[in-house]
Amino acid sequence: MNSLRIFLLFALFSISLSHEPFNSHLLPRPLILEYPQESSEEIRLECTSWRFGVEANNLGPWKTIPVACAEYVKDYMTGRAYEIDLQRVANEAAIYARSVELSADGNDVWVFDVDETLLSNLPYYAEHGYGLEVFDEMEFAKWVEKSTAPAVGSSLKLYEVVQSLGFKTFLLTGRSENQRSVTVENLINAGFQNWDKLILRGSNDHGKQATVYKSEKRSEMVKEGYRIVGNSGDQWSDLLGSEMSLRSFKLPNPMYYIP
Repeated sequence: MNSLRIFLLFALFSISLSHEPFNSHLLPRPLILEYPQESSEEIRLECTSWRFGVEANNLGPWKTIPVACAEYVKDYMTGRAYEIDLQRVANEAAIYARSVELSADGNDVWVFDVDETLLSNLPYYAEHGYGLEVFDEMEFAKWVEKSTAPAVGSSLKLYEVVQSLGFKTFLLTGRSENQRSVTVENLINAGFQNWDKLILRGSNDHGKQATVYKSEKRSEMVKEGYRIVGNSGDQWSDLLGSEMSLRSFKLPNPMYYIP
């Protein structure tokens, strides 16, 4: 520090004795460090990679989307990309369903999840950061009570195709049994009709992870003589576990994770 002071004094003294006009550029310039900021394109690529990890089930359990990906997830969920991905899943499922030779006993089943599979909760998640907030069970229950969730359009078409082909349709949801009436009302209002079973969590099912709960319910189906030929869900916990279907179809959902 002392050497710097001496240097400055010497510089000023030299300038004062000089016959040339004062030039501020002769003084030592301050050191300015510039750190490169992550570009919007880099963030988009990182968030696309993160979403791929979600859909491929490569990520560990997570509670909220990354803060840096808030706008990315919002844009995806409200834009054409999400609709195209949903349509792709439904189209492939329909092709498979039409290829199945059903048994004469009428016990071939297609299992559907409800939330983000048949019914869209986007109006709710639009008010809660598209997954940026930690899931609030009480707040979501208030939304469910409204019975206003719209249909996932491509899933409604698949549902109608599956029924027209002769599959039994079982709806297997993580919603609670005490939400049955509002769930039935919402499904009917959204266009879903004539399902064969609507299975909700009973009192003995609360506290179980979704993978365990849904595996147990599928096992009960098989014990009753049903064959699970197809299964559609937005969570891997809808599809994995015991008594998996012959083919499973994963709908996109980067907003939340249910183990």
